[in-house]
Amino acid sequence: MTDKETRGCMVCERIALTKQGQNPYFVRELETGYVVLGDYQRFKGYTLFLCKKHATELHFLDKEFRSRFLEEMSLVAEAVYHAFKPDKLNYELLGTGQGVHMHWHIFPRRNGDTPVPGPVWRLDRTEMNHEKYLPTEEELQELKAKLNEELRVKK
Repeated sequence: MTDKETRGCMVCERIALTKQGQNPYFVRELETGYVVLGDYQRFKGYTLFLCKKHATELHFLDKEFRSRFLEEMSLVAEAVYHAFKPDKLNYELLGTGQGVHMHWHIFPRRNGDTPVPGPVWRLDRTEMNHEKYLPTEEELQELKAKLNEELRVKK
């Protein structure tokens, strides 16, 4: 990928911050991606797995990398499950908007965590991204430690 192709990509920008040691939500680097906590924790333990390759579709990845990426996503999801003990996990592979770049959203879900059962995206964006769901520094460190411990075990 060229700089022109990745310019304006929020995921590439987040990865660049991570590489520079400036992403406070960074948890762990894996072979095919970066594990980060979501900025807003409306769903405690909300985690993203950012693909190291700037690609828009799984089938654009070479077979070996794609297989490893999917395997690692599964390991991240398992770690989220054990670290945060949800009733269920929701997974989404997204890559939309300007500078599309695949990334997994892993949502720990609990019974009754939304007013109406269904996908998290039914919640109003102002609810999902309300400042009350920004973790404090202490909460962020606790969430990262729990997830990191589980990832260490799964590696």
